[in-house]
Amino acid sequence: MELARRKTAAAQPAGPTTEASLEELAELAASAGAEVVETTRQVREAPEAATLLGSGKVAELASRVGALKADVVVFDHELTPTQQRNLEKTLAAKVIDRTQLILDIFARRARTREGRLQVELAQLQYLLPRLTGRGISMSRLGGGIGTRGPGETQLETDRRRIARRIRRLEEELEHVRTSRAVHRRRRSAIPLATVALVGYTNAGKSTLFNRLTAAGVLADAKVFATLDPTVRALTLPSRRRVLLSDTVGFIRNLPTTLVKAFRATLEEITEAGLVLHLVDAASPHASLQATHVAEVLAEIGAAAIPRLLVLNKIDRLAPDDPVLEGLERNASEGAVRISALTGAGVQELLKAIDQRLPLDPIVRASFRLPLERGSEISLLHQCGNVLDARYSETACEIEADVPASLRNRLLKFVSGSRS
Repeated sequence: MELARRKTAAAQPAGPTTEASLEELAELAASAGAEVVETTRQVREAPEAATLLGSGKVAELASRVGALKADVVVFDHELTPTQQRNLEKTLAAKVIDRTQLILDIFARRARTREGRLQVELAQLQYLLPRLTGRGISMSRLGGGIGTRGPGETQLETDRRRIARRIRRLEEELEHVRTSRAVHRRRRSAIPLATVALVGYTNAGKSTLFNRLTAAGVLADAKVFATLDPTVRALTLPSRRRVLLSDTVGFIRNLPTTLVKAFRATLEEITEAGLVLHLVDAASPHASLQATHVAEVLAEIGAAAIPRLLVLNKIDRLAPDDPVLEGLERNASEGAVRISALTGAGVQELLKAIDQRLPLDPIVRASFRLPLERGSEISLLHQCGNVLDARYSETACEIEADVPASLRNRLLKFVSGSRS
């Protein structure tokens, strides 16, 4: 779907997060290439079945759409197919809801074949129940038993074609899921822990990922700037190597179709040894965004994975900012302050990752190796933090902090160890 240049956004009934919701909707629209010319909202005890809004509000909205010459109206509320058709007819403009807007952004940003498959599946699952009445050519031309018109025949044909395509996409994504599982098993054969980087969209995940790994991932101020997962090796202060994975950004009320479609990607999070939950601490809605991310993690079965809260963009805040202090108080898993843009606090973050990772912990050990075992001596320098090295005519004595797996590998050379 190609979004028009101008849009008017309409929100769901007011609540404690209405302003934040409208701001986010405007940001989503801007990311889709739109210019937001006005926002409006209505407070109702219950939505109107036919149009979501009350009849008076619909008439008012139609007047504003005409006056502003808006091409598209975006609702921050999921619309039923009937509501969408009725609103388009009354407003004489294209009507889309939050889910459709997010799907459009995802379609624009997906780069890999896997990403495109996932987005197409989500789009088709969204479209299938909305085929009825989409245009005159699909309308029923007859009424009563035995009077099926050519329009309904075309509708059924479209439904069958979309259903076949959905099945094919699900099969292809199942192959992707199987392939990812194979890769994870291969990685697990090597003692490399995986750290998953998660956070609300536009929290700075790609900027931090690039700073830690020099991966060159696109970092943009727009929401959902990157969708496709990236995995890179990262060396911690202990010289232990881990795998850092960057995933799609989360958002409030992430459409269910997207959660299902991106299951293969999100499984990278569920297999991680540690989750880095990145929060834009400079956002006025930081606490609310952190809550939404926690909800999505619970939804995909990752709530029990050890987590470290990373408070980003501290370069925009004072050290004693009450927001920072409040987020830290509520972080039972611990918190680290950083600026992914300037690099402040990044070394402290790496040390915290070292301390929190449950897989292959760091131990202190003393080794005595014959001088002819040069490859093992080199390995200790490459993969461990050598504290002391003494050479004699026949041997090399090394004291170092090393991963437990490396100590076990060189166990016959261990002369003593202490934690």
